[in-house]
Amino acid sequence: MSLDNASEVTGWDRLAHAILDGRPGLVERLATDPQAHLELISIAAAARSETAVLLSAAVTSARRAGCTWGQIGDVLGVSRQAAQQQYGEDVETNANVGQESMMLAPLTSFTEMEVLNRAGRYGWHGVDFGPAYFRVERDTRQWEHFRTVLTIMPSTDGWQRIGWGWMWWRYWARPLNTPALTGNPSAADFVTNNLPG
Repeated sequence: MSLDNASEVTGWDRLAHAILDGRPGLVERLATDPQAHLELISIAAAARSETAVLLSAAVTSARRAGCTWGQIGDVLGVSRQAAQQQYGEDVETNANVGQESMMLAPLTSFTEMEVLNRAGRYGWHGVDFGPAYFRVERDTRQWEHFRTVLTIMPSTDGWQRIGWGWMWWRYWARPLNTPALTGNPSAADFVTNNLPG
């Protein structure tokens, strides 16, 4: 079955292929290697974490676009109250942002560092984060961002820890001795890389 022919492929098939593409040869090994099944569990668990982050960001995005909790609940197959109870705190946290701060969302573990470093050139630096978003504040200097595994720190040369950890990642930011680029791109510009030049 070809993934190019949409009439033959379900959403589940596409997701399964996307998950398995990260481990070439795993499908073949499932027939003979018990360890391959444990690898599949590990991949599926990581995918579940990523899709949970994506879902939270999608709900936040829908609320910002004016969708009601009732509409979101209908799509999720739950009541308005259940949708608001599960996702309302994240949405409110993302909405309460000051004038010189903004939310960069939706982000994934694959895109977040590029987005943060794009924003950093304009003086924005990470100060907090959660599922699929970073809260950034503005400065007159350019900033760089770095991600490590667990508590491993980069050199202590000006790096400041951002937040308190998300799963196994730790995030860091430090100012550079370079003035921030001029202009005022929006959060969407940073996320989509719709920047001048």
